[in-house]
Formats: sequence, structure tokens, C-alpha cells
Amino acid sequence: MSRFSEFWRGLRNGLPICMGYLGVSFAFGIFAIKSGLGIKEALLISMTNLTSAGQLAAVPVIVGGGTLIELVLGQIIINLRYMFMSVSLSQKLDRSISIIDRLIISFANTDEIFAVAVSNKSDVGRKYMYGLILMPYIGWSIGTFLGAAMGAILPHMVVSALGIAIYAMFAAIVVPQMKKSKNMLFCVLLAIFLSCAFYYLPMLKGIPQGFVIIICSVTASVIFALFAPVKGGKYGE
Repeated sequence: MSRFSEFWRGLRNGLPICMGYLGVSFAFGIFAIKSGLGIKEALLISMTNLTSAGQLAAVPVIVGGGTLIELVLGQIIINLRYMFMSVSLSQKLDRSISIIDRLIISFANTDEIFAVAVSNKSDVGRKYMYGLILMPYIGWSIGTFLGAAMGAILPHMVVSALGIAIYAMFAAIVVPQMKKSKNMLFCVLLAIFLSCAFYYLPMLKGIPQGFVIIICSVTASVIFALFAPVKGGKYGE
């Protein structure tokens, strides 16, 4: 198979991901505008980051004037899984991929791109991977721009209603896992309880939101990692 054919195959495989990202990034664009960012700022965030959870967590920190330490630590914790996914994906890449290529691919290595790449029966090459990551990247950027542009011109009531979509997306990701595992359910409930404590208790209200996200996620994860660890590759019941 020619290199161009491999690139075209990557484009075709990445097109469904692109279509899915349009809706998610559209919701993020609206969320960013609703939070106080401009269209250019929202687009810049999406063009330099491909992580819906990380971007959603970063916007309140940026808007609230949080520190770089909050921002960096929050992103490391939220996106830690991508490090392990990249290590796994590296075993699937053939010899045509250089160090520079690996850095570019790691930048665009999302859950969906990783799943499609590793599902190939044989090793994947440079042309295929560039084709695979191109369409999702374009879809993510265009969706953010459209959402931000619409959020800037639509009435506030409509923007507020559409802003719920980003939270619905995360509910769609978390709820199925909560149904499968009681431990996952209790872990999420613990994180929610801690978040509410930081929001309502006077002695905790002064802690910056970026650190609140870090504290809640790490505390809930560590507690359940110690007392209810995953066994046999499945969530412990």
C-alpha cells in the first residue's frame, strides 16, 4: 500500500472522530465564552490542547486568575492517563516514525485516536498516524470556534441552556462506569462531597478552584486505590 493510501486511510478512520468532536468542542466554545473568555482565547486553548476534561478544568482557573502551579498540576492529574496511553501506542508505531513524529502524535493522542490506532492488526506508520490525527484536530478546532462565535452573539438565556451540553457530555462518560461498579459510584460521590465541602464551608472557601479540583480528584482516587483497588483488569465490585 502506498504512503498516500495510508494517509488517506488515516483520514477516513479519523473522520468519525472529527464528527464526534465537533459537538463536544462546540459545547466547550460556548462554555468558554460564558465563563468570560473571548473567541480567540477559546480557539487558542483548543488548538494547543486536545483534552475536553483538561480544558473544562482550566477555564475557571484562567478566568479566576489562578496560578500557573494550579493550572499545571491540574492538567497533569487530569491528563495523566495520556502518558500511559502514549507509552502503549509507541509499541504500535513502526520504524518510519521519528522522535519528532512521536512528539507530534503524542500531542494529539486522545482516547478515541488511541483506540483506533491500536485496533489496527499491524503496526501503523507515519502517514497513517498523521492522517488519523488531522481530522479530529480540525474538528476540535472548528467546533470550538463555532461554539465560541455562537456564544458571543446568541442571547444569554440560550447560551446558558447550550452550556449544559458540556456537563451532559461528562455525565455520559461517568454514569455508565458508575453503573458497572459500586466502587466507581462511591468514588464519584466522594469527589462530589469534597467539592461541595470546599464550596459551602467558610473555612475552605478561600482555597483557589484549581487546587480544589486537584485535592478532590487526588483524595478520592487515592482512597479508593488503597481500599478498593482494581483487580484483574476490571473495576472491583
